[in-house]
Amino acid sequence: MLKEDLNTLITRVGAGTGCGNLMRHYWQPAALTEELSDDRPVKAVTLMGEDLVLYRNADNEYGLIGRACPHRGADLCFGRLEDGGLRCAFHGWLFDHTGKCIEQPAEPAGSNFYRKVKHTAYPCLERNGIIFTYMGKGNPPALPAFDCFEAPGEFTFAFKGYVDCNWLQLNEVGIDPSHASFLHRFFEDETEEGAYGQQFRFSTEENDMAITKVLREYDCPEIEIERTETGIRLYALRRLNDDNVHVRVTNQIFPNAIIIPISNEMMLTQWHVPIDDTTSWWYAIFSSYSEKVDKEKMRNDRLKLYTLPDYRPRKNRANNYGFNPEEQRSRTYTGMGDDINVHDQWAVESLGKIQDRTKEHLGATDKAIIANRKIMLRAIEALENGAEPEITLRPANPATCRGPVAIDTIAPANNWRETWKVTAVERRSRSEWAQHPWPLET
Repeated sequence: MLKEDLNTLITRVGAGTGCGNLMRHYWQPAALTEELSDDRPVKAVTLMGEDLVLYRNADNEYGLIGRACPHRGADLCFGRLEDGGLRCAFHGWLFDHTGKCIEQPAEPAGSNFYRKVKHTAYPCLERNGIIFTYMGKGNPPALPAFDCFEAPGEFTFAFKGYVDCNWLQLNEVGIDPSHASFLHRFFEDETEEGAYGQQFRFSTEENDMAITKVLREYDCPEIEIERTETGIRLYALRRLNDDNVHVRVTNQIFPNAIIIPISNEMMLTQWHVPIDDTTSWWYAIFSSYSEKVDKEKMRNDRLKLYTLPDYRPRKNRANNYGFNPEEQRSRTYTGMGDDINVHDQWAVESLGKIQDRTKEHLGATDKAIIANRKIMLRAIEALENGAEPEITLRPANPATCRGPVAIDTIAPANNWRETWKVTAVERRSRSEWAQHPWPLET
């Protein structure tokens, strides 16, 4: 459990707060590229409590600037996209993607007042369907060469979803491997056309198993964790028999992303992004190693569960997440349908808008949650003292910061630490884009 002041410290994300400063020290998703329509690529964005406007100019440069015009406070979301920037519809002030005011047409001829106005602006870049922004001080760092960023676009699919609670609740469910044996338990396994979660499989020469079967039948995993240059690597070990163990390797990318395996060929990288203190987005990039993804199918599958243009879940608190007691008795552990995103959504939202961690009782399987909170608190303190966090995501050579790798495999019980790495290397060797060296020991 946490004391109340520490719980507040690691959950509140407004400008000037400890956690807010920490989150701004790293690149964060701001929107999907699909949210900027071709006819008028302008969108209101609220990120960590700041009201902003995202736009794309004619040169395909992204601008993320304050929503209120610094002149009289008018809403720039209704501004005019012209002359290389966004022009306020109230008095015609024009701002470029760096926040520089470049025109004030109603001011007297020869006035240099525009040179004295600098609007809030944050740099942006796009990777595989997500527009990222850096809201911290100083020059932004380079993005590491994670697989989800390096994969060619045809091997990836990006989406997002709204969650009605604080960001940390989403992140902590992602670094809790034991919950999957219960929250995501299916009483039957499907191998074709199953829902998201039932499609997860892994294969070896000797075995082809549905992950749902492993999670259901071996529900008391041993959890081990280790620090990496990007965050925490988690091992969930399920002893299948005296000789073999199922190894599930997942990763937390500090401070608010996770990487999990979906199949032998696909992984999911997911960021948990604060809208404000009490609401959040998850952003995801699905990355395939060997086969190009069917983006239309993946998108249509998501649209069965989320509405547009708001990316709200169709099953939510208002309709009890689709809870069906008969389904709970006979088919799924939760009774909330087949999609594991709904399960996670219920789990994290049921904790309240901001979980009261003064009342929790953490156990042995929560070791990654405990470790991550300690890292967060030390990182917040470091930034307050003008130092760098332990995990910076600022490698000397970003191109060598590969992976992180997430995988399911069966390994000999006496040699699982080396076997999963061999499996990961073999998978990469089959990929046409991921054959670069990968630092196994980091």
